[in-house]
Amino acid sequence: MLTSTQVPGGLTWLDLGTPDIDAAAAFYGGLFGWHFRSAGPEAGGYGFFQQDGRTVAAAGPLTEEGARSAWTVYFRTVDADATAKAVEQAGGTVRVPPSDVFTAGRMAGFTDPAGAEFAVWQPRDTDGLERVNDPGSVSWIELYTTDAEAAKAFYRTVLSWETRDMPMGGGVEYTIAGPAGGGERTMHGGIMQLPQGHQDAGSTSEWHPYIEVEDCDAAAATAQGLGATLIIAPMDTPGAGRIAMLLDPFGAPFAVITSDPS
Repeated sequence: MLTSTQVPGGLTWLDLGTPDIDAAAAFYGGLFGWHFRSAGPEAGGYGFFQQDGRTVAAAGPLTEEGARSAWTVYFRTVDADATAKAVEQAGGTVRVPPSDVFTAGRMAGFTDPAGAEFAVWQPRDTDGLERVNDPGSVSWIELYTTDAEAAKAFYRTVLSWETRDMPMGGGVEYTIAGPAGGGERTMHGGIMQLPQGHQDAGSTSEWHPYIEVEDCDAAAATAQGLGATLIIAPMDTPGAGRIAMLLDPFGAPFAVITSDPS
């Protein structure tokens, strides 16, 4: 569960890049009950997914040449420009230079050394997501990466994260990560090495969100009925809950989870 949205280095925003805003709004509305609210004509099609009037995510049209539909995770920073310099020094790429988003805040987009895209948000008028962990909102994030060791070193350097490795059995290792100083109380996501077989099949490094649901199996079935593709069938994950992973109708990966109440 997310506990670190209000501290530097914590997940603070989540948005979807998609070629069809209306279709995406219909899909996620049918799946999670989200309502899409436009940010206005000056925002170029960008808007907010809301639940009971509170923002749980956002979405906008694809704007970068060659971009694929995907969810982008944003981490809080007190200085987007300084973070951009740190990214370059640590071997990452500045994909979108720091810029002001009206009076809402300052953002920048990056690519880590293994190719996973992410962003940072320096809040001003808009602090961050207004609902997390509840059913229909993000409760975890995860990085699949072609180089887990390099990824851990990069995010520790750039965002001052703490990481902890957790052997999963069968030679598989899972790393949990979160802002410095909070220990396990502020862990917000996982880092997992992509097996070579997946890389050979074309899988690349990417971040994806986990959306909390009351019934993982029912949500996965509903998603498929709305046009999603099932990647990982519902399964129990010790200490976490029951999860399933999907691609939305335009290919953006996301997961659903019914968290273990303990």
